Amino acid sequence: MSTTIFALEEIDGYGIVLGFGVVFTLGMIGTTLGLHRYHGEESFSSETFSTADRKVKTGLIASAVVSSWTWAATLLHSSSVAYLYGISGPFWYASGATVQIVLFCVVAIELKRRAPFAHTFLEVVRARYGQAGHVIFIIFCLCTNFLVTSMLLTGGSAVIHSLCGMHIVAACFLLPLGTIIYTVVGGLKATFLTDYVHTLAVLIIILYFAFITYFKSPILGSPSKVYELLVNASYTYPVEGNAQGSYLTMHSRDGAIFFVINIIGNFGTVFLDNGYYNKAIAASPMACLPGYILGGLAWFAVPFLVATTMGLAAVALQNHPAFPTYPNRLRSHDVSAGLVLPAAAVTLLGKGGAIASMALIFMACTSAMSAQLISVSSIVTYDIYRTYMNKAASGKKLIYVSHVSVVIFGLVMSAASIGLYYIDINMGYLYSMMGIIISSAVIPGALTLMWKKQSKVAVCISPIIGFACAMTAWFTATKFIYGTISIETSGADITMLVGNVVALFSPVLFVPIFSFIAPDPTPYDFTSMKEIKLIDDGPNHNPQITPEEAERGVIHLTRKLRIARILAIFLTSCFVLIWPWPMYGSAYVFSEAFFTGWVILGIVWMLLSFGIVGIYPLIEGYDTVITVCRNLFIDIQQRRQRLARITPDQMSSNVQMDDVAPKNA
Repeated sequence: MSTTIFALEEIDGYGIVLGFGVVFTLGMIGTTLGLHRYHGEESFSSETFSTADRKVKTGLIASAVVSSWTWAATLLHSSSVAYLYGISGPFWYASGATVQIVLFCVVAIELKRRAPFAHTFLEVVRARYGQAGHVIFIIFCLCTNFLVTSMLLTGGSAVIHSLCGMHIVAACFLLPLGTIIYTVVGGLKATFLTDYVHTLAVLIIILYFAFITYFKSPILGSPSKVYELLVNASYTYPVEGNAQGSYLTMHSRDGAIFFVINIIGNFGTVFLDNGYYNKAIAASPMACLPGYILGGLAWFAVPFLVATTMGLAAVALQNHPAFPTYPNRLRSHDVSAGLVLPAAAVTLLGKGGAIASMALIFMACTSAMSAQLISVSSIVTYDIYRTYMNKAASGKKLIYVSHVSVVIFGLVMSAASIGLYYIDINMGYLYSMMGIIISSAVIPGALTLMWKKQSKVAVCISPIIGFACAMTAWFTATKFIYGTISIETSGADITMLVGNVVALFSPVLFVPIFSFIAPDPTPYDFTSMKEIKLIDDGPNHNPQITPEEAERGVIHLTRKLRIARILAIFLTSCFVLIWPWPMYGSAYVFSEAFFTGWVILGIVWMLLSFGIVGIYPLIEGYDTVITVCRNLFIDIQQRRQRLARITPDQMSSNVQMDDVAPKNA
C-alpha cells in the first residue's frame, strides 16, 4: 500500500471533494439552464446533448482538448518521471503526448469532411465496413474509455487517500459523483463549459506551485537553490543511465525508453477515444484546425511545468526533515502511484499544499471524467442502442438512454477502480500498459478515414492479431528477462516497451498484406459516410445545422487540409526529433544559467497557454456572455416589478377583509 501523508484531517478531505462537487454541479446546471432560458440554446435534444449543435468555437475546443488530455496521470505521473529521470522526464512526458493531439487535427478534419452529420467515429466505421468492423472498434473504443477512466480514479483516489486518509472506496465513488450529475443534465455542452473552468483552475494552481518553488518558498525559493540541491542529489542518488548520473541532463536512457512507451500508448488513447472525435464533431468547421493545434501547444506546458516544478522539487527536498519519507526516498510503489507531487506540495506549503494538491487532482479527474462519460454514452446510445436495439428510437428516447448510460458507466468504473486498487494495480502500471491493449487498432482506425484501399478484412483482423502479438511479446519478454511474470516484472520499462512497439507497429505489416490478399471489390469512395443523417428530435427541436451550412463547412475544411498536414508534420518533427535528440546525443549537463532559462521557458509557455485557453474563449464568447447577463438582468427587473405591483394590491385586499370581518361577526 502507498505511503500516507495525512496533511489534512479526513473530514477536510470530504469537505473539499463534496464541496467542489456541489459547487461545480450547481454552477454547471445553472449555466446550462441559463443558456437555454436566456440565449435560446437547445438543451434537451439528443443532437445538442451529443454534438453541442456542431458550432463550438476555437477557444472552447482548445480548452476542452487541454482539459480532456489533463488526466490525473498528466499531473502525477509526469512528476513521477521527473523524480525518476530528472529534467528530461517532463519533456519526454509532454512531447510524447503532444504530438498525438497535433496529428489528430488531420483526422478530425477528415472526419468532418467525410461525415459532416456523424455523431460518433464508430458510426463512420459502420458506414464503411458494416457490422463486423463496427463491433471490433466498439470493443477497442470501450476498452480505451475503461483504461482512461481507471487511471483517473485510481490516481486521484490514491492521492486523496494519502493526503487526508479518506477511504479508497469513498474516494472512488465521490470523485465522479458531481460529474455524473452535471453531465446528465447538460450533455456535451456542459462538458465544454466545465472543461473551461477546470482548465483555468488547473493552470492557476500550477503557476502558483511554480512561483512558490522558484521565487517565494523559504525552503527553495530560487532556480539557483533548486539547481544546487539537484547537483547534490546527483551525487547522493545518481540516476543510472543518465549522463554523469545527473538529474540535469536530457541524456537519460530510461527516460528515452519511457518516451517511446509514452508516444505509443497515447496514440491509442487519442485516436481510439471517442471523446476526441466528439470534440471534432462538435467543433465548427472554422474551429477544427486551430482548436486542436492551439490545444495541443497549450497542453504541452501543463506536464512540462508541473513536473519541472514538483517532480524536481521532490528530488531537491528529499533530504529535508519535512519531507514525508525523510530520511528515505519515496518507495517505487509510491512513485508509481503518483505521490511525488503531493509529497513536494506538502513539504513546501504544509496544509495549504495539501489543499492545493487535492483541488488540482479533483479538477483533473472530474473534467477528464466528463469527457469519458459523454464518450461512452455516445457509443451506447448511437452505436449500440440505436443501431442494434431500436433503429426507430426518437430523440427523447435517445436522451433517456444517454442519461442512463452516463450513470451506469460512472458507477461501474467506480467499482472497477476499487477492484484495481485491491489487486495492487496503480495508475503508473495502467499508463504504461494501455498501449499494449489498444494501440493495434490505431492505424486501421486512422486509415478508415484516410486510405480508400484498406479492406474490410484488414480492418477486422489486423487489430485482433496485433493485440495477440503484443500480449505475446509482452509476456515473453517478461519471462525471458526476469524469469517470472508478475505485476512488478511485467511493469518494467523494457517489457512494456516491447509490448507497446509490437502493438502499434504490427498493423503496419498486417493492413497492407490483408488489403492485398483480400481486397474490397472496388476502392471505397466515402459516399456512405456522407449518408449519416441528423436525428429527428421532433417538431419542437429545429436542426441547428442545415445541409447548405454543412457543405460550406466541407469546402472550408478541404482548403485547410493541406495546411493541417504541413503543421502536423512540422510540429511533430520539432517535438520528437529536432528539439530533444541533439540534446540527448551531446550528453550535455545543464549549467545553472541554462537551468534557469529552462524554468523560465516553462513559466512563459504556461502564461501563453493561459491566454489561449483562459482568455481567448472569453473574447470569442463575449457576445453570448453579455446576452445571457443582460437577459438575466432584465428578467430579474421584471420579476421585481411584478412583485412591486402585486404586493400593494394584496395588502389592500387583506386590509379590506379585516374591516369586513367584524361587521359580519
